[in-house]
Amino acid sequence: MADQVAQTLLEKFPEAVSLAPDFREEAAVYVTRESIVQVLRFLYSNPDEEYTLLEDICGADYPGRENRFEVVYHLYSLKTGGHVRLKVGLTEEDPTLPTATGIWKGADWFEREAFDQYGIRFEGHPNLRRILNHEEFVGHPLRKDYPIKKRQKLTQPTNLGWEEGQARGNGGGPEETGELPDWMILNIGPAHPTMHGTLRILARLAGETILEADPEIGYLHRGFEKGSEALMYQQVIPLTDRLNYVSAMMNNVGYCRAVEKLLGIEVPKRVQYIRVIVSELSRIIDHFVCIAANLVDIGALTPYWYCFRERENVYELIEALCGARLTTSYTRIGGLAHDLPEGWADRCRSYIRERIPRAIDETETLITKNRIFVDRTMGVGAISANDALNWGFTGPCLRASGVPFDVRKSNPYYDYDKFDFEIPVGSNGDTYDRYLVRMEEMRQSLSIIEQALDGLPEGPISVEDRRVTLPEKDAVYSKFGSLVQHIKLIVDGILPPEGEIYSVTEAANGVLGFYIVSDGTKNPYRIKVRPPCFAIYQALPQLTEGNMIADLIAIIGSLNIIAGELDR
Repeated sequence: MADQVAQTLLEKFPEAVSLAPDFREEAAVYVTRESIVQVLRFLYSNPDEEYTLLEDICGADYPGRENRFEVVYHLYSLKTGGHVRLKVGLTEEDPTLPTATGIWKGADWFEREAFDQYGIRFEGHPNLRRILNHEEFVGHPLRKDYPIKKRQKLTQPTNLGWEEGQARGNGGGPEETGELPDWMILNIGPAHPTMHGTLRILARLAGETILEADPEIGYLHRGFEKGSEALMYQQVIPLTDRLNYVSAMMNNVGYCRAVEKLLGIEVPKRVQYIRVIVSELSRIIDHFVCIAANLVDIGALTPYWYCFRERENVYELIEALCGARLTTSYTRIGGLAHDLPEGWADRCRSYIRERIPRAIDETETLITKNRIFVDRTMGVGAISANDALNWGFTGPCLRASGVPFDVRKSNPYYDYDKFDFEIPVGSNGDTYDRYLVRMEEMRQSLSIIEQALDGLPEGPISVEDRRVTLPEKDAVYSKFGSLVQHIKLIVDGILPPEGEIYSVTEAANGVLGFYIVSDGTKNPYRIKVRPPCFAIYQALPQLTEGNMIADLIAIIGSLNIIAGELDR
C-alpha cells in the first residue's frame, strides 16, 4: 500500500518527492520543504486514499548530515487501512517549514513538541511555544549534543498573558479599554484529584461558564525518549511500563512488537495469544479505572467499589503471572519473561465468566439510566466524527463519535482477525457515549480472552534466535557456546540492522505507536512514542468552551487522560 502511494506521489510531484530506502516493506517518501503542505493536502483529500488521520509528527537529529534534522509525518487512511511516512530534511541553519495545522487541527501539539525538543520552527503555527519543557528551558533536549544528565529548573509559572487582561480572541485588556474585564481566571490543577494526574488547566470564566480553557502539560515529563537512547533495547521495557501505568502490559506488548518488527522476527503463537490475553485484561482494568474515577468526580461513589474490586482481582492475576501489579515488565523482545503458572488459565477463566461480568452489570444497573448521571453527561463535551478525526482522536473517544476504527480490526495482529468480537460505536461523541463505548468494550474484551484461552496453543515462549533470546541457565552453566551467547547478549545487547519502522497497537486509549530508528548498535538511535492521550487532550478547549466548570470535570474523566502517557 505504501509503495503504491509513493509511486502516486512521484508521478504527481516529480520535482518535490523522492523515495527513501525501503525497510521491512515500509516505504517512506522524502518531500521538499516548499512542497510538504501541498503533498499533505493532496494525501488528505485524494479520494482514492483519504489520509484523514494524522497519527504523528516528530523530529529526528542526524549531526553531520547536510540536512541535520528530519521532520517525520505518519499518516493513516481509514479508507484503505494503509500507513504512509513522509520525511522532510532541514538544515541546522534554517530548521523551518510550513505548519500543517491548516489541514489537521491535531498537528498543533505535535508541531509544538518538535519545536520544543528539536528547535524546528513551523511557520504559520497559531501558538508555537514549548509544551513538555518549561518556558525558561534553554536548548532542545532531544538533539544529540544535549547532555542527557543536564537538568534545568523552572523559577516562574507559565504566563499566558491573561493575568494582564489579555485573552486570545477577546480584544483589548484594561490598559486599552480602561475597563475591568467581565471574566475571571481560575487555575485548575496541577495538584487536583479530578485532573487524574499532574495536569494544569488555566480557565477563563464568566461566572461558572468556561469562555476559554488552556491545558498545560509537562509536569510529569521524564524524558522517556532521551533516556531510551542511552539504554539497550531490552532495558527500555521497564520504561514503557510508566507510560500508561493503568494498563502497563499494553505498553510492553506494543514496544516489543515494534522492536520485533525492526528485527524481522515473529514470536511463537503461544506468545501471541498470551499477549492478547494480558492486553485485553489490561484494557478491562483501564476502562474500569476510567469509568470509576469519572463517576467519583461527578458524585457517584458506590460503582467505584464495584469497578475497583475487579481491578484488584485482575491485579492478582497479573501478580501471579509476573510478580508485579502496576509496572509489570512482563514481555521480552522475542517472547515473555515467564510462561503461565499452573492453574492460571483456569483462574482467569473463572474471573472473566463470573466476577468481571457481574461488576459490569452492577455498574450499568446503577448508572446507565440514572437520571443524574444522564443529565451530567449527555450532550456534554460532544465532538463530531469529522472533528474527532481532525484532532487525531483514536480509541474509545473516536468510536464514541461514530467512527468504527480499531487497529485490531483494520490492521489485525496476533490473530485478532480470528477472534469474534464487535467494535462498539456511539453517535453523539459526548461524555455519555464515551462511557457506553467503554462499558461494551469490556464485554468484547471478555469474549476475546475466553476465545484466546480456549485456543491457547502449546509451544515455546520465546523465539529460537540466538540474536535475541538468552539461552537456558542450565545450558549456560554446562555448554561453552551457550555461555558465549549469554555474555554477548548481556554485553553487546540486541543488534538490529540499520533501518526504521513504525508499529501500532490498539491500546486502551487508542493507537499506541512506536517509531524506532536503528543505526545497527545496541542502543536505539531514536524512539518516538505516539501516545493516544496526546492528540485527544489538545482538543480540550473545543470540548469545554461554553460548558460549566462541573462539566469540565466530567469531560476530563471521560477522556481518560493518563499523565505518564501524555508527558512521557
